[in-house]
Amino acid sequence: MATIPCENCSGQYPYTQLSQPLEISCMLLLIMLGKVFLDFFMLQVKQKKVEVSFMGYFCVSLALLDFILLMSISFIFYFEDFALWGVRFTKYHICLFTQIISLTYGILHYPVYLVAGLDYYMTIAQTSQFPKRGQRLLYVFAVVVIWISGFFCILKVPAIYEELEIWNRFSPYQCPLYASVQSYSVSCAMVLLIGMAVLACQKEVTTMLLSVRVVSIASQPVLMFSSVSNNNGTCFKWQLLTRLLICFLGTWAPFVLLQIIILFLGARIPAYMEMNVPWLYFINSFLIGVAYWCRRHDVELTEEMWSTDPFVSWKFCFMPFNNENTEPSDKPGRVIVIC
Repeated sequence: MATIPCENCSGQYPYTQLSQPLEISCMLLLIMLGKVFLDFFMLQVKQKKVEVSFMGYFCVSLALLDFILLMSISFIFYFEDFALWGVRFTKYHICLFTQIISLTYGILHYPVYLVAGLDYYMTIAQTSQFPKRGQRLLYVFAVVVIWISGFFCILKVPAIYEELEIWNRFSPYQCPLYASVQSYSVSCAMVLLIGMAVLACQKEVTTMLLSVRVVSIASQPVLMFSSVSNNNGTCFKWQLLTRLLICFLGTWAPFVLLQIIILFLGARIPAYMEMNVPWLYFINSFLIGVAYWCRRHDVELTEEMWSTDPFVSWKFCFMPFNNENTEPSDKPGRVIVIC
Protein backbone atom coordinates (compact mmCIF):
# COMPACT_ATOMS: atom_id res chain seq x y z
CA MET A 1 0.00 0.00 0.00
CA ALA A 2 1.52 3.32 -1.06
CA THR A 3 0.49 6.93 -1.33
CA ILE A 4 0.81 8.71 -4.67
CA PRO A 5 0.33 12.39 -5.60
CA CYS A 6 -2.83 13.58 -7.27
CA GLU A 7 -3.24 16.95 -8.93
CA ASN A 8 -6.99 16.73 -9.52
CA CYS A 9 -8.09 15.25 -6.20
CA SER A 10 -10.16 17.18 -3.73
CA GLY A 11 -8.18 18.24 -0.65
CA GLN A 12 -10.98 17.07 1.57
CA TYR A 13 -10.28 13.40 0.93
CA PRO A 14 -6.80 12.02 1.57
CA TYR A 15 -6.44 8.64 -0.07
CA THR A 16 -4.41 5.45 -0.15
CA GLN A 17 -3.87 3.24 -3.15
CA LEU A 18 -3.96 -0.52 -3.69
CA SER A 19 -2.62 -2.42 -6.70
CA GLN A 20 -3.70 -5.59 -8.47
CA PRO A 21 -7.46 -6.16 -8.93
CA LEU A 22 -7.52 -9.51 -7.15
CA GLU A 23 -5.77 -8.10 -4.07
CA ILE A 24 -8.18 -5.16 -4.00
CA SER A 25 -11.25 -7.35 -4.31
CA CYS A 26 -10.11 -9.84 -1.68
CA MET A 27 -9.07 -7.15 0.77
CA LEU A 28 -12.28 -5.15 0.43
CA LEU A 29 -14.36 -8.31 0.76
CA LEU A 30 -12.56 -9.42 3.93
CA ILE A 31 -12.67 -5.95 5.48
CA MET A 32 -16.40 -5.60 4.82
CA LEU A 33 -17.02 -9.09 6.20
CA GLY A 34 -15.26 -8.17 9.43
CA LYS A 35 -17.02 -4.83 9.64
CA VAL A 36 -20.50 -6.31 9.12
CA PHE A 37 -19.79 -8.93 11.79
CA LEU A 38 -18.68 -6.20 14.20
CA ASP A 39 -21.74 -4.04 13.40
CA PHE A 40 -24.25 -6.80 14.10
CA PHE A 41 -22.30 -7.99 17.14
CA MET A 42 -22.59 -4.54 18.73
CA LEU A 43 -26.30 -4.37 17.90
CA GLN A 44 -26.76 -7.75 19.53
CA VAL A 45 -24.81 -7.16 22.78
CA LYS A 46 -26.24 -3.72 23.56
CA GLN A 47 -28.93 -3.34 26.18
CA LYS A 48 -32.33 -4.18 24.75
CA LYS A 49 -34.53 -1.90 26.87
CA VAL A 50 -33.37 1.42 25.53
CA GLU A 51 -35.42 4.49 24.66
CA VAL A 52 -35.75 5.13 20.93
CA SER A 53 -33.33 7.69 19.54
CA PHE A 54 -32.12 9.01 16.21
CA MET A 55 -28.67 7.48 16.70
CA GLY A 56 -30.17 4.06 17.39
CA TYR A 57 -32.05 4.10 14.09
CA PHE A 58 -29.02 5.41 12.22
CA CYS A 59 -26.83 2.60 13.61
CA VAL A 60 -29.33 0.01 12.33
CA SER A 61 -29.43 1.69 8.91
CA LEU A 62 -25.62 1.75 8.74
CA ALA A 63 -25.41 -1.97 9.58
CA LEU A 64 -27.99 -2.76 6.88
CA LEU A 65 -26.18 -0.64 4.29
CA ASP A 66 -22.88 -2.33 5.11
CA PHE A 67 -24.58 -5.71 4.74
CA ILE A 68 -25.99 -4.72 1.33
CA LEU A 69 -22.52 -3.58 0.22
CA LEU A 70 -21.01 -6.87 1.43
CA MET A 71 -23.61 -8.91 -0.47
CA SER A 72 -23.06 -6.84 -3.61
CA ILE A 73 -19.29 -7.15 -3.70
CA SER A 74 -19.52 -10.85 -2.74
CA PHE A 75 -21.87 -11.49 -5.67
CA ILE A 76 -19.59 -9.60 -8.07
CA PHE A 77 -16.48 -11.31 -6.67
CA TYR A 78 -18.02 -14.76 -7.19
CA PHE A 79 -19.38 -14.27 -10.72
CA GLU A 80 -16.57 -11.87 -11.78
CA ASP A 81 -18.16 -10.72 -15.05
CA PHE A 82 -21.92 -10.73 -15.66
CA ALA A 83 -24.79 -8.56 -16.87
CA LEU A 84 -27.83 -7.63 -14.82
CA TRP A 85 -30.71 -5.51 -16.11
CA GLY A 86 -28.62 -4.52 -19.11
CA VAL A 87 -25.65 -3.39 -16.99
CA ARG A 88 -22.35 -5.25 -17.10
CA PHE A 89 -20.68 -5.77 -13.73
CA THR A 90 -17.00 -6.62 -13.26
CA LYS A 91 -14.54 -6.51 -10.37
CA TYR A 92 -14.03 -2.86 -11.23
CA HIS A 93 -17.44 -2.20 -9.66
CA ILE A 94 -16.27 -3.60 -6.31
CA CYS A 95 -13.89 -0.68 -6.05
CA LEU A 96 -16.41 1.78 -7.50
CA PHE A 97 -19.16 0.85 -5.04
CA THR A 98 -16.72 1.05 -2.13
CA GLN A 99 -15.52 4.46 -3.30
CA ILE A 100 -19.09 5.80 -3.45
CA ILE A 101 -19.91 4.41 0.00
CA SER A 102 -16.64 5.75 1.40
CA LEU A 103 -17.28 9.25 0.03
CA THR A 104 -20.85 9.19 1.33
CA TYR A 105 -19.83 8.05 4.82
CA GLY A 106 -17.12 10.71 4.84
CA ILE A 107 -19.52 13.65 4.53
CA LEU A 108 -22.17 12.41 6.97
CA HIS A 109 -20.28 12.73 10.27
CA TYR A 110 -21.21 16.37 10.96
CA PRO A 111 -24.93 16.13 10.10
CA VAL A 112 -25.41 12.82 11.96
CA TYR A 113 -23.70 14.03 15.14
CA LEU A 114 -25.49 17.38 14.98
CA VAL A 115 -28.93 15.79 14.65
CA ALA A 116 -28.15 13.22 17.39
CA GLY A 117 -26.88 15.95 19.73
CA LEU A 118 -29.97 18.10 19.20
CA ASP A 119 -32.15 15.04 19.70
CA TYR A 120 -30.66 14.31 23.12
CA TYR A 121 -30.57 17.97 24.12
CA MET A 122 -34.30 18.34 23.44
CA THR A 123 -35.53 14.96 24.71
CA ILE A 124 -33.29 14.22 27.68
CA ALA A 125 -35.22 16.56 29.96
CA GLN A 126 -38.58 16.78 28.23
CA THR A 127 -41.59 16.89 30.55
CA SER A 128 -44.27 15.92 28.02
CA GLN A 129 -44.00 12.49 26.45
CA PHE A 130 -44.06 12.62 22.66
CA PRO A 131 -46.08 9.76 21.09
CA LYS A 132 -43.76 6.81 20.52
CA ARG A 133 -45.10 6.04 17.06
CA GLY A 134 -44.70 9.62 15.91
CA GLN A 135 -41.20 9.75 17.37
CA ARG A 136 -40.17 6.59 15.54
CA LEU A 137 -41.56 7.87 12.25
CA LEU A 138 -39.71 11.13 12.73
CA TYR A 139 -36.42 9.30 13.32
CA VAL A 140 -36.94 7.04 10.31
CA PHE A 141 -37.70 10.06 8.16
CA ALA A 142 -34.57 11.88 9.39
CA VAL A 143 -32.37 8.84 8.71
CA VAL A 144 -33.77 8.41 5.18
CA VAL A 145 -33.31 12.11 4.40
CA ILE A 146 -29.69 12.08 5.59
CA TRP A 147 -28.79 9.02 3.51
CA ILE A 148 -30.53 10.33 0.39
CA SER A 149 -28.87 13.73 0.81
CA GLY A 150 -25.46 12.11 1.23
CA PHE A 151 -25.73 9.93 -1.86
CA PHE A 152 -27.19 12.84 -3.86
CA CYS A 153 -24.23 15.07 -2.95
CA ILE A 154 -21.70 12.42 -3.94
CA LEU A 155 -23.34 11.37 -7.21
CA LYS A 156 -24.54 14.78 -8.37
CA VAL A 157 -21.80 17.20 -7.28
CA PRO A 158 -19.65 17.63 -10.44
CA ALA A 159 -16.29 18.02 -8.66
CA ILE A 160 -16.57 14.74 -6.76
CA TYR A 161 -18.02 12.84 -9.71
CA GLU A 162 -15.29 14.10 -12.04
CA GLU A 163 -12.65 13.05 -9.53
CA LEU A 164 -13.99 9.50 -9.53
CA GLU A 165 -14.18 9.47 -13.31
CA ILE A 166 -10.58 10.65 -13.73
CA TRP A 167 -9.07 8.11 -11.39
CA ASN A 168 -11.15 5.19 -12.59
CA ARG A 169 -10.44 6.04 -16.23
CA PHE A 170 -6.66 6.48 -15.98
CA SER A 171 -6.04 4.01 -13.12
CA PRO A 172 -8.17 0.96 -13.90
CA TYR A 173 -6.02 -1.28 -11.66
CA GLN A 174 -5.85 1.08 -8.71
CA CYS A 175 -8.46 1.89 -6.09
CA PRO A 176 -8.12 5.20 -4.21
CA LEU A 177 -9.80 4.91 -0.81
CA TYR A 178 -10.75 8.11 0.95
CA ALA A 179 -10.44 9.21 4.56
CA SER A 180 -12.85 11.72 6.05
CA VAL A 181 -11.58 15.04 7.34
CA GLN A 182 -14.83 15.36 9.29
CA SER A 183 -14.12 12.22 11.30
CA TYR A 184 -10.55 13.36 11.98
CA SER A 185 -11.70 16.74 13.27
CA VAL A 186 -14.37 15.12 15.46
CA SER A 187 -11.75 12.83 17.00
CA CYS A 188 -9.47 15.80 17.70
CA ALA A 189 -12.31 17.76 19.30
CA MET A 190 -13.41 14.84 21.47
CA VAL A 191 -9.91 14.05 22.74
CA LEU A 192 -9.35 17.75 23.45
CA LEU A 193 -12.62 18.16 25.35
CA ILE A 194 -12.11 14.98 27.38
CA GLY A 195 -8.56 16.05 28.22
CA MET A 196 -9.71 19.51 29.32
CA ALA A 197 -12.48 17.99 31.46
CA VAL A 198 -10.03 15.59 33.14
CA LEU A 199 -7.63 18.45 33.90
CA ALA A 200 -10.44 20.63 35.23
CA CYS A 201 -11.65 17.84 37.56
CA GLN A 202 -8.26 16.32 38.30
CA LYS A 203 -8.58 16.69 42.08
CA GLU A 204 -12.15 15.36 42.21
CA VAL A 205 -11.36 12.44 39.91
CA THR A 206 -8.32 11.45 41.99
CA THR A 207 -10.29 11.64 45.24
CA MET A 208 -13.14 9.51 43.88
CA LEU A 209 -10.83 6.91 42.33
CA LEU A 210 -8.88 6.51 45.58
CA SER A 211 -12.15 5.83 47.44
CA VAL A 212 -13.55 3.30 44.96
CA ARG A 213 -14.60 -0.17 46.02
CA VAL A 214 -16.41 -2.94 44.16
CA VAL A 215 -19.74 -4.27 45.45
CA SER A 216 -22.22 -6.76 44.02
CA ILE A 217 -25.85 -5.77 43.59
CA ALA A 218 -28.33 -8.16 42.00
CA SER A 219 -25.39 -10.26 40.80
CA GLN A 220 -24.02 -7.27 38.91
CA PRO A 221 -20.61 -5.80 39.82
CA VAL A 222 -20.78 -2.07 40.45
CA LEU A 223 -18.31 0.55 41.63
CA MET A 224 -19.02 2.49 44.83
CA PHE A 225 -17.42 5.89 45.26
CA SER A 226 -17.30 8.10 48.32
CA SER A 227 -18.29 11.63 47.55
CA VAL A 228 -19.07 14.59 49.75
CA SER A 229 -22.45 15.97 48.77
CA ASN A 230 -22.75 19.73 48.54
CA ASN A 231 -25.77 21.84 47.73
CA ASN A 232 -23.65 24.62 46.29
CA GLY A 233 -24.35 25.00 42.56
CA THR A 234 -20.70 25.30 41.57
CA CYS A 235 -19.65 22.26 43.59
CA PHE A 236 -22.55 20.25 42.14
CA LYS A 237 -21.44 21.20 38.65
CA TRP A 238 -17.90 19.90 39.13
CA GLN A 239 -19.03 16.80 41.03
CA LEU A 240 -21.44 15.97 38.21
CA LEU A 241 -18.74 16.48 35.58
CA THR A 242 -16.46 14.15 37.54
CA ARG A 243 -19.12 11.44 37.71
CA LEU A 244 -19.95 11.83 34.03
CA LEU A 245 -16.27 11.42 33.16
CA ILE A 246 -15.91 8.30 35.29
CA CYS A 247 -19.06 6.77 33.81
CA PHE A 248 -17.94 7.52 30.25
CA LEU A 249 -14.30 6.48 30.64
CA GLY A 250 -15.28 3.42 32.65
CA THR A 251 -16.89 2.07 29.50
CA TRP A 252 -15.05 3.72 26.61
CA ALA A 253 -11.49 4.27 27.92
CA PRO A 254 -10.01 1.80 25.35
CA PHE A 255 -11.71 3.74 22.56
CA VAL A 256 -10.37 7.06 23.88
CA LEU A 257 -6.87 5.57 24.07
CA LEU A 258 -7.23 4.24 20.52
CA GLN A 259 -8.23 7.70 19.27
CA ILE A 260 -5.19 9.25 20.96
CA ILE A 261 -2.88 6.69 19.33
CA ILE A 262 -4.44 7.20 15.89
CA LEU A 263 -4.14 10.98 16.16
CA PHE A 264 -0.57 10.75 17.46
CA LEU A 265 0.49 8.50 14.59
CA GLY A 266 -1.40 10.57 12.04
CA ALA A 267 -3.06 7.45 10.64
CA ARG A 268 -5.88 8.05 8.18
CA ILE A 269 -8.49 5.30 8.10
CA PRO A 270 -10.68 4.96 4.96
CA ALA A 271 -14.13 6.38 5.56
CA TYR A 272 -15.99 3.18 4.72
CA MET A 273 -14.15 1.51 7.63
CA GLU A 274 -14.15 4.46 10.02
CA MET A 275 -17.90 4.94 10.22
CA ASN A 276 -19.05 1.81 12.00
CA VAL A 277 -21.56 0.90 14.70
CA PRO A 278 -19.03 0.72 17.61
CA TRP A 279 -17.71 4.16 16.68
CA LEU A 280 -21.25 5.58 16.51
CA TYR A 281 -22.14 4.17 19.94
CA PHE A 282 -18.93 5.72 21.29
CA ILE A 283 -19.98 9.09 19.89
CA ASN A 284 -23.50 8.44 21.17
CA SER A 285 -22.33 8.07 24.78
CA PHE A 286 -20.24 11.23 24.47
CA LEU A 287 -23.21 13.21 23.15
CA ILE A 288 -25.46 11.91 25.95
CA GLY A 289 -22.88 12.91 28.56
CA VAL A 290 -22.64 16.40 27.04
CA ALA A 291 -26.45 16.68 26.99
CA TYR A 292 -26.66 15.68 30.67
CA TRP A 293 -24.02 18.26 31.51
CA CYS A 294 -25.71 21.06 29.56
CA ARG A 295 -29.20 20.26 30.95
CA ARG A 296 -28.11 19.22 34.44
CA HIS A 297 -30.69 21.45 36.14
CA ASP A 298 -33.57 20.17 33.99
CA VAL A 299 -32.99 16.41 34.16
CA GLU A 300 -35.91 14.56 35.73
CA LEU A 301 -34.98 11.59 37.93
CA THR A 302 -37.18 9.04 36.19
CA GLU A 303 -36.35 5.54 34.99
CA GLU A 304 -37.02 6.50 31.37
CA MET A 305 -34.24 9.06 31.49
CA TRP A 306 -31.64 6.43 32.41
CA SER A 307 -32.37 4.13 29.47
CA THR A 308 -31.07 6.42 26.75
CA ASP A 309 -27.64 4.80 26.42
CA PRO A 310 -27.27 1.11 25.49
CA PHE A 311 -23.76 0.84 26.99
CA VAL A 312 -23.28 3.41 29.78
CA SER A 313 -25.38 3.77 32.94
CA TRP A 314 -25.68 7.46 33.84
CA LYS A 315 -28.26 7.06 36.60
CA PHE A 316 -26.01 7.44 39.61
CA CYS A 317 -24.34 10.56 38.30
CA PHE A 318 -27.40 12.44 39.59
CA MET A 319 -28.56 10.58 42.69
CA PRO A 320 -27.04 8.63 45.58
CA PHE A 321 -27.65 4.91 45.51
CA ASN A 322 -30.50 3.59 47.62
CA ASN A 323 -30.75 -0.16 48.01
CA GLU A 324 -31.67 -2.26 51.00
CA ASN A 325 -28.96 -4.82 50.20
CA THR A 326 -26.19 -2.26 50.62
CA GLU A 327 -25.37 0.40 53.16
CA PRO A 328 -28.31 2.63 54.15
CA SER A 329 -29.01 5.55 51.87
CA ASP A 330 -29.06 8.07 54.69
CA LYS A 331 -25.29 7.88 54.88
CA PRO A 332 -24.12 10.90 52.87
CA GLY A 333 -21.47 10.79 50.24
CA ARG A 334 -22.19 7.39 48.68
CA VAL A 335 -22.67 7.10 44.96
CA ILE A 336 -22.78 4.01 42.73
CA VAL A 337 -21.50 4.01 39.18
CA ILE A 338 -22.13 0.96 36.99
CA CYS A 339 -19.35 0.40 34.47
